[in-house]
Amino acid sequence: MLRHHLFIIIGQEHYNPLGIIRSLGQCGIQSVFIAIKGKSTVSSRSKYISRCHFVDSPEEAYQILMAEYSGQKEKPFVLTSDDDIQSLLDMDYERLNEQFILFNAGANGRITQYMDKMAILELAKKHGLNVLGTVVAEHGTVPENISYPIITKSISPNIGGWKSDVHICSSPKELGEAYQHILSPKVLLQEFIEKKNEYCLDGFSVNRGRKVFIPIASTYNYLIRGYYSPYMTVYPFQDKGMSAALQAMLSEIGFEGIFSIEFLIGPDGRYYFSEINFRHSTWGYIAAKLGMPLPYLWAEAMLSGEINKNWHKPIPDGYTAMVEPIDYGKRVESGRISQADWLMDLKRTDCLFYLDWDDPEPFREMVKNWGKLS
Repeated sequence: MLRHHLFIIIGQEHYNPLGIIRSLGQCGIQSVFIAIKGKSTVSSRSKYISRCHFVDSPEEAYQILMAEYSGQKEKPFVLTSDDDIQSLLDMDYERLNEQFILFNAGANGRITQYMDKMAILELAKKHGLNVLGTVVAEHGTVPENISYPIITKSISPNIGGWKSDVHICSSPKELGEAYQHILSPKVLLQEFIEKKNEYCLDGFSVNRGRKVFIPIASTYNYLIRGYYSPYMTVYPFQDKGMSAALQAMLSEIGFEGIFSIEFLIGPDGRYYFSEINFRHSTWGYIAAKLGMPLPYLWAEAMLSGEINKNWHKPIPDGYTAMVEPIDYGKRVESGRISQADWLMDLKRTDCLFYLDWDDPEPFREMVKNWGKLS
């Protein structure tokens, strides 16, 4: 059924779209890649691409999509790996829906509405999930009567400096200094806890969010304060209470697409909801390596409206994944471990995001650009 449809991937040159390209390629599907130029040309080197367009912006990517691929006999599938292009498509969903099958919530701008961090936190709270204390402030405003430490975040992934807007502040003075570097006009100020770990879920939903498939969960093998770790262990997702709450959230939003959902695990072991990314995430490729390719299965489910219970595959104990250049930078170049110990970890790792002997060119390109990507 799927072979009658074109698959179009839109995203910045990065290992995230490479995961989508390989997930489909390993199922026998060659993709079109509309590549928003980045630090290197890693993903566009994959042998699983049938045609590649290089563009300078999400707006140019949108123009290529409409000019080159509208009017197909069977609607092409469009998959995104970046928040900015996902929001751009979402804002014009009702027009695009006539030509393509894409991540959506049934109306123009509805996904973008829930990219607002305060909106998604309120929805999580409504459905019974733990949420850390949070306020929203105008840029430069230091609110009274908030407890420190706090962590600052841009109000939306499409606004401000994203990761560069993240600062941990222990006092009003430190918050004032952080504003000198924050780009977002509205800033989320959230209670900061020394996390025990993070808990990341990857999956997809169809049928207006009423049917959900979450095959993998992951935790980090070491922690970086205020940041994520590029080395993780993967488990099956089996928390029925959390699953019911997340399904209720996705159903209320009406989301149909691939997602990642993040929680912080507090020092007391409690899970605190953090965010939903309404597009394919970097860790989504792990599911493909385990025999559950999210892009392929989502496309099947969109056509049938059903999720097959047999899609769930066993996950071996101690299954690990590593982003090679970033992990090397965080652990070897920072002096955490020796190069020899890192190479042993690399050899034992089950899922690597660059190295694939059946599709070697992206890895070779990564090595050439190691300094830019580590």
